Amino acid sequence: MKEGTDNQILRFALASAVVFTIIFIYFKWLHVNPTTVGFTFLLAILLISALWGLRYAIFMAILAALGYNYFFLPPLFRFTIADPQNWVALFAFLFTAVVASELSERARREALQSNQRRHEVERLYAFSQCLLVSDNIFELLNAIPNYIVESFGVTSAAMFLESKQEPYFFDSSSHSLLPTEQLRAISARGEPVLDRERSICFMPLRMGVRSVGSIGLGGCDLSRETLEAIGSLAAIAIERANTAEKLTKTEAARESDRLRSVLLDLVTHEFRTPLTAIKASAETLLAEVELEEPQRKELLTVINEESRLNRLVGEAAEVAQLGSGQVELHLEPHHIREAIDTAIRESRQALQRHPVEVNIPENLPLVRMDLIRLREVIVHLLENAGKYSPPNTSIHVTAELRNSELVTSVTDHGQGVDDIEQEMIFEKFYRGRNQRIIVQGTGMGLAIAKAIVELHGGRIGVTSQSGCGSVFYFSLPVS
Repeated sequence: MKEGTDNQILRFALASAVVFTIIFIYFKWLHVNPTTVGFTFLLAILLISALWGLRYAIFMAILAALGYNYFFLPPLFRFTIADPQNWVALFAFLFTAVVASELSERARREALQSNQRRHEVERLYAFSQCLLVSDNIFELLNAIPNYIVESFGVTSAAMFLESKQEPYFFDSSSHSLLPTEQLRAISARGEPVLDRERSICFMPLRMGVRSVGSIGLGGCDLSRETLEAIGSLAAIAIERANTAEKLTKTEAARESDRLRSVLLDLVTHEFRTPLTAIKASAETLLAEVELEEPQRKELLTVINEESRLNRLVGEAAEVAQLGSGQVELHLEPHHIREAIDTAIRESRQALQRHPVEVNIPENLPLVRMDLIRLREVIVHLLENAGKYSPPNTSIHVTAELRNSELVTSVTDHGQGVDDIEQEMIFEKFYRGRNQRIIVQGTGMGLAIAKAIVELHGGRIGVTSQSGCGSVFYFSLPVS
């Protein structure tokens, strides 16, 4: 307060000094006519009005009129005027100075208001950009008071929502400055409260005519229009995040229903054939029929081979674990040949009618990998190549270094994959349109492979042309 008073006194003193300087220069040195003196005073008054405001300009106009009368209008050195025309000149000067000062003050005030509105619009834009960052309703609610403080330079902020009956504060000091009871009352009434003396403002959050909550700001000198805009933007952002969350939950429920349907179809289709074969073989063995040893062994082999149900259940569980991020990798440096050789040995039954050609340079760098998981990726690619390739066609396995990635490829001579399906085949339970009946499968192998490769920080893909085979590849970063 004392600093503001000292500043005003200094400005009055400077205005007086300007008047005395003009009088001294024109009276002692230049000896110009009274008209020139009057225009000089008027110009100085307009300048002071533009810089400091009307009160200093009026003070300077009165002081200049007195000096003009005393030093430049006859009789000199007396506050009297002999010629009536000089009275007209004096009052015209004083009236012109006051009116011009008022106009200058109005222009200055409008310019300041225009700049303030422009700054507030810029702040509103920055605030709206902050509100678009998060679609998570819980993160957004806690972040809105922080966004208000950062965007508008207030000292504290708080928000209350009717739907949750819970306040959200910028910091601990906001609790006492912006009490929850006041926020709840503003939300219920739907009317703003602006305490300009204490620089505290409360504003309802409106969606049309409906109040969804309220905000409170401390250290606030914002206009009512800006406060209403803040409330509207915050309400819209909250409703948008609520809507996005509901849509996400709806989509998740729809996806859950789809997966449930797919799993039911999988169980119905994939489990029925092996169960039928196992049941028929078991009934034959239990029947009182004399079987030769080769026949008996054949039936037991059928039971053993068709017991792949355990693997189907395991793959379904693995898909669920990978999808929820519950898999922990054990990364260690390994040569890619270790994973490839092990995978080829485990896939020998699927590859028994396909010669496998391996081309792996010995100078490839070691790569950090989970050897067991990566071997599983290669097994899925090899088994797919064996299932979808004609008998006696070769399968090629290669590995090479490209830039900072190690790329491993499995090439077959099957029917290929349509361009439309090349992205879809890596989705859970998806199988090629032309292969669903011809070749048994669950559609989980490539989805598992993709999830494992992405957990390693790599990527997986396919290059194919209908009737010319496919190249399935995956890349791993080389550290």
